[in-house]
Amino acid sequence: MTFLYLNSDMMGTGEPALGRKLLGMFLDELARSDVRVDLVGCVSDGIRMTTEGSPVLESLRALEARGARIASCGTCLDHLGVRDRLRIGEVGNMAMTVQVMAQADRVLRPC
Repeated sequence: MTFLYLNSDMMGTGEPALGRKLLGMFLDELARSDVRVDLVGCVSDGIRMTTEGSPVLESLRALEARGARIASCGTCLDHLGVRDRLRIGEVGNMAMTVQVMAQADRVLRPC
């Protein structure tokens, strides 16, 4: 199983606008590629990828259409007050994250 772990809404640690652009480009390319992703797990600021206003919803929808399950951390959604803005996937939890990380053959972590 391949797990795409998104713990930020940007790639890298430099200028935020550049980091967001890079992560968007990464997700666009991943969605167009032959790389199979079984689960996309979003935690911390990564949940911004799955909520209203996210510029990468189309890329995530393309991954979902190819069979990827998408889960966003419930604790993170609640902490940031955006649970009602979730636009793709399901609400996950830490137990799910631990299980998936322990069982995954490959973890992709672009953030």
